[in-house]
Amino acid sequence: MDIVKYLQKAGYTTVQRSFYSKISEWISWYIGNVRKFHRYRIYNGKNYVNCRRLSMGMAKKLSEDIADLLLNEKVQITIQDTNTHEFVMQVMEDNNFWVMGNEYQERKAYTGTAAYIPYLEAIEISESGEIMREGQVKINFVSAEDIYPLSWENNCISECAFVFYKTIETKNYAQIQIHKLEGEQYIIENHVVECTSGAGREVPPENWGTLKAFSGLSPRMETGSSERQFVIDRLNIVNNYSKDNPMGIAIFANSIDVLQGLDTIYDSYINEFVLGKKRIFVAPEMLFADPLGNPAFDPNDVTFYQLPEDSLKDGGKPITEIDMNLRSDAHEKGINDNLNFLSVKCGFGQNHYRFDNGSVQTATQIISENSDMFRSLKKHEIVLRSVLEELICIIARLGQKLNIQTDPESEIVIDFDDSIIEDKQAERSTDRTDMSMGVMRHDEYRAKWYGETLEEAQKNLPEQNQVIE
Repeated sequence: MDIVKYLQKAGYTTVQRSFYSKISEWISWYIGNVRKFHRYRIYNGKNYVNCRRLSMGMAKKLSEDIADLLLNEKVQITIQDTNTHEFVMQVMEDNNFWVMGNEYQERKAYTGTAAYIPYLEAIEISESGEIMREGQVKINFVSAEDIYPLSWENNCISECAFVFYKTIETKNYAQIQIHKLEGEQYIIENHVVECTSGAGREVPPENWGTLKAFSGLSPRMETGSSERQFVIDRLNIVNNYSKDNPMGIAIFANSIDVLQGLDTIYDSYINEFVLGKKRIFVAPEMLFADPLGNPAFDPNDVTFYQLPEDSLKDGGKPITEIDMNLRSDAHEKGINDNLNFLSVKCGFGQNHYRFDNGSVQTATQIISENSDMFRSLKKHEIVLRSVLEELICIIARLGQKLNIQTDPESEIVIDFDDSIIEDKQAERSTDRTDMSMGVMRHDEYRAKWYGETLEEAQKNLPEQNQVIE
């Protein structure tokens, strides 16, 4: 189904349709199966032969690695208000956020953009506004191919449409959810469209009850808030596809040529072993059997190849061995050179990847704060920090609708724990020295290293170290 065309008919403007073709290309590289590159035809002098180029899968590897660095099990979130902290952490746990969050960091890396949409499920409100049946906070996760910005300014998307595909009794449906501002509050509209074979037939809301997946869906909801109820997450990389495009780009978007070079060399590297396999050409006269009927050569051994009849004429040899020299060293150098180009262009610095013994190895050494990788990661964390903070605020606001005493304005502390790339022990030792010199306070040290807010750190200090304001 053409979502861009559907939105345009409804009176909305979104980004160019061609940009979603670019996203599809990035997804193809992530899968390692790009049309007209990994699948191609070559002329052998007589016929065109269908060929399949092998892939190293480095687009997938890059996406995995940046996701593991940005959002892993060591990330700590602390909310100053205890009730808010407990409620938000429980919602995240119930929605499997630490698994899904990492997965969508990876999807963000290869599509450029991801979105998180908290919502209330199974809640019933009376006409007077009282909650008749309490529900729960759920989170929808969406990646770039199903995100359609409707209005934006300075790359901040204020109105957006999201698409969720479902299959019901062999028919395909698209739920198009539109978040838009009306006056001083956000309105959420839902549309259901049958898209089997690209039909695009809209299903009236009165018929949603017959479709199990949409039976509890409301065509229109008023949020009562001027704050958006969705969060857009993207890599902190300028979108050079279009200057007026608020969507992000894949981490390898500007490294497609390098990926092509890598897969070309890798395919040649593997073919070097396939084509260079040892062969022994044997004249048919040599394929005799002894008196007991045992053949001189094993007929199932593919190393041996029988020559045509009369091959011994004109001085032909009865047995000829073909053992080609492999150019594996030259191929490995070519792969490592391209891995280095790829690593630098994608923000991982030099020598992050190395091809050795037929597989890609990843550097594990501690990297200084002046390295390209450290600065790149810190740049991406700027966006991710604001994303997590906004997500927490939305969950806290939804908690208030469930009559839970939450505070969306409570202070939030997020520790990304960069111990993967920093020497934490050395940094902690330096901070201890600063404390002894009186340059750093005890509560500041505790807040930094124990993942607490400054107020919590002051309360948790031993009595002799209490800070007097």
